[in-house]
Amino acid sequence: MSDSATTPGRLPHEKGFHISWDQLHRDSRALAWRLDGQGPDEGGWRAVVAITRGGMAPAMIVARELDIRTVDTISVMSYHSGGGAADQRREAQVLKSPDKELMGDGDGILIIDDLVDSGKTLELVREIYPKAHFATVYAKPQGEPMVDTFITGVSQDTWIFFPWDMALQYVEPYRGKD
Repeated sequence: MSDSATTPGRLPHEKGFHISWDQLHRDSRALAWRLDGQGPDEGGWRAVVAITRGGMAPAMIVARELDIRTVDTISVMSYHSGGGAADQRREAQVLKSPDKELMGDGDGILIIDDLVDSGKTLELVREIYPKAHFATVYAKPQGEPMVDTFITGVSQDTWIFFPWDMALQYVEPYRGKD
C-alpha cells in the first residue's frame, strides 16, 4: 500500500523520520532562536499563531522562548477525495480564524506549524495574512517556497512520525524470548 508522502509500493515507515518529544522541543527552541530579533517591531513579534493541530506544541515553545504572551490559533481543513493522494487534494478551508483585530494583514505575527509538506495550507493562510512571517520546524522541498523560516529539511518522500501520533509499546527481543 502506498501513501502520498511515500514512493509507490513503499510503506510509510520504510522511509520514516521519527521525532521524539525531546527532539521536537530542541528543534522548536532552535526555531525560536532563529526568529529572535527578526520581527518588524524593533525585532519583536506581536503574537504567535499556531496552525492547528500540529503547530500547537512548537508555537507554545516559540512563544515561551521569545516571551510572547499573545497566542492564538488558526484551523485549516483540507478535504480529500479518494484515498487522499496529493493529486486528489481539494481546496482547503479555514474552520477557525484568529482574532481579526490582532491579525490585521499579519504584520508582526509569527505563524507556526510543525511541517510544511505540499505548502497548500500555508498558501491559503498566506493569502489571508500576506505580511505574516511563516515558520515551521520541518520542511519538505515542495512546500519550502511557502515558509519564511524552518529548521530541518526532509525529502518529499519521507514520512514524519510526530510524537503525538506515536505510543510506546513492548517489542520482542531480536533473538527471541528469554
